[in-house]
Amino acid sequence: MRLFYWRMKPMYDIAIIGGGITGCFLARQLCRYALKTVLIEKNTDVADETTKANSGIIHSGYDACPGTLKAKLNRLGNPMFDAICRDLGVPFQRIGSLTLALSEEEIPVLQQLYERGQANEIGGLSLLSAEAVRKTEPRIHSRVKAALLAKTAGIVDPFGLAIALAENAADNGTDIRLNSRVVGIRRENDGYVLTTPSGWIKARYVVNCGGVFAGEINELLSPARFRIRPVKGEYIVFDKQVGDLVRHVVFQCPSEKGKGVLVTPTVHGNLMVGPNSQDVEDKEDVSTTRSGLDEILATAGNSVETIPLPLAITGFSGLRASADTGDFVIEELSGYRGFINAAGIDSPGLTASPAIAELVIDLLKSGGLKLTPNPAFDPIRKPIVNVVNLSEEEKSELIRKDPRYGRIICRCESITEGEIVEAIRRRVGARSVDGVKRRVRAGMGRCQGGFCGPRVLEILARELHVSRCQVVKDRGASYLLSEQ
Repeated sequence: MRLFYWRMKPMYDIAIIGGGITGCFLARQLCRYALKTVLIEKNTDVADETTKANSGIIHSGYDACPGTLKAKLNRLGNPMFDAICRDLGVPFQRIGSLTLALSEEEIPVLQQLYERGQANEIGGLSLLSAEAVRKTEPRIHSRVKAALLAKTAGIVDPFGLAIALAENAADNGTDIRLNSRVVGIRRENDGYVLTTPSGWIKARYVVNCGGVFAGEINELLSPARFRIRPVKGEYIVFDKQVGDLVRHVVFQCPSEKGKGVLVTPTVHGNLMVGPNSQDVEDKEDVSTTRSGLDEILATAGNSVETIPLPLAITGFSGLRASADTGDFVIEELSGYRGFINAAGIDSPGLTASPAIAELVIDLLKSGGLKLTPNPAFDPIRKPIVNVVNLSEEEKSELIRKDPRYGRIICRCESITEGEIVEAIRRRVGARSVDGVKRRVRAGMGRCQGGFCGPRVLEILARELHVSRCQVVKDRGASYLLSEQ
C-alpha cells in the first residue's frame, strides 16, 4: 500500500522553494507555459520575510558594478514593471530618484555614478546643480551641493506585488503550499523528492528561492559554494500627512554598506525613511532598536531639512540576503542537473526580479525542460476593490449588492468589512491579521490597528471557521488571544 501511495503522488515539473518576490515572479512567469508547478513556502503567507520589509524602490540601475548580474538584471527588470503592475492591478509610480552629494568631495562620486550608469546602458540620467536640486525638491537640506537625477526609478508596493503574482499564478494553475518548510531534499533518477513536515513533494526540476535561508536549502543537497549573510535594515514610516515631504526617492551617495538611508514617498501616500545596515547572525532577527532608529533619523536629516518625528506611526526591520560572492547567485548547482539556485538576491533584487525569473527559465530550458506555450494563460489579476476610491454611484451600487462594503472597519484607511472578507476568500487569501493588513491596509494607518485590530480578528475567525484564540497576528504561534 505504501508503494502504491508513493506512485500515486503527483509529479510536478517544477518546485519553487520560497514565496518571496523572486519565487512569486518565477511562479507567475512559468504559468505562460504548459507546466505543472508548485510554490512551496514555509510561512503562513507569501511575502512574509524580506519582501514584506522591502523599501519598494525600483532602481534605475546606475549603481551596480558593470558586468555583474546585478547590473544586467536591474537594467532588464526596470522597464518590465509598467506592464506587469498594470496587468496585476498593483500601484506603481515612476517618480525618479535623486542621489545627493552632501559635500564638495562627493561631487566626483556622482560623476562616477553617472559614468557607471552609462556603462550599464541606463537612460534618463543627469547631473543637477545645488540650485536645480532645490527647485526640484524644495525641502532638501541646504548643505546639498549637487545630485544625480535618475528619471526611470520608481516605487511599488513590494508585498502587494508578490501577493498579486501568487494570486495570478494560482489562478493559472500553480499549486501554492504554505506552512511547508523544506527539511530534506533527495535526488532520484527522474527528479527530486522534497520532504516537508506535512509530506513529500516530487518534482523534475527545483529552484531554490530561499532568501536568507537559500544556503541551508542548497546544503540539503550539497556543500555550500556560497554563504548567505543576513543584513538587517530598519525603517520608519510616517503618517500620510507628510507623504509629500519629498517627491522623488532621495538617496545619499552609496558606501561599502550599500545605498544607505533613503527618504521616499510610498505608493500609498506615506513617507518612509531607512534602512540602516547591520550584520546579524540570527536569520529570524527582525527586531528594531532605539539606536538603530536614531541612526536612521540622524542620517536622513542630512538629506531633508526637517524629518517630522512626531508623525512617525511605526518602525520595522527586514533582513537582506547578501551572498559572499558579491553578486546574485543564479546558476544550476554543479553535479545536480535540474536544481537551480536563485540566491543572494539583495538590492536591487526587487527591481531585477522579473528578469531573474526569465534567466531561471532560460536555465531550466537549457537543462532540458520543454517549454510549450500555455494557450489558457491569463495575465490579468483583478485587484481587491478599494471602496474609498470609488465614485458615490459606484459605492452605492456595491453596497446595494453587498452591505458589508458599507461597514467601515479600519477608520484610518477607510477599509470596509467587504474588502477584508474578499482578502480572506481570494486564492492565496489572508490567514492572519497581518495578512489582511498587507492585502487591504486595514491596520496600516495612524493607529496601527489599535481600533480595527479586534474587528479584523473577529472577521478572520468567522471566515476561517476557527475560534478567536486560533487567529494569529502573522505566523507560527503569534496568537493574539488566550483562552485562560
